[in-house]
Amino acid sequence: MATDMLLESPAFADGDSIPSKYTCEGEDISPPLRWSKLPEGTRSLALIVDDPDAPDPKAPKRTWVHWVLYDVPADATGLPEGADPLPVGTREGLNDWDRIGYGGPCPPIGRHRYFFKLYALDASLGALPEPSKAALEQAMAGHILAQTQLIGTYKKAHR
Repeated sequence: MATDMLLESPAFADGDSIPSKYTCEGEDISPPLRWSKLPEGTRSLALIVDDPDAPDPKAPKRTWVHWVLYDVPADATGLPEGADPLPVGTREGLNDWDRIGYGGPCPPIGRHRYFFKLYALDASLGALPEPSKAALEQAMAGHILAQTQLIGTYKKAHR
């Protein structure tokens, strides 16, 4: 899906290490994000943050979901640090800790990659009965105009 859509963070560059402030070793708050160049016809945005390297990057067994956001208004240009406040109308889904909201990087072993995936959608999705990553991906099917991603990495200081 070719797109000029851009996702970036003033806290870290694509491919760089995520500052510990945004992890379980710090304040465990979400990093600031900003986006631009949304395609024409964008009605809402969705954001999924996940780690495909769990539990061990040398032998990954699953993708761990850190954050699920959807129905982000199309006129929003980003999220502040800690995502507080969220843009009006934004809905949050469940992460793999079975909690609503952001859960920062906390890899048990090695350096993991964290994919911040932003989707421009041609519709608002409304309330999902079980707002998991899988339910969101199913609801987004056929509505994705463009997508982009920002990748950060993290390794705990004590390992």
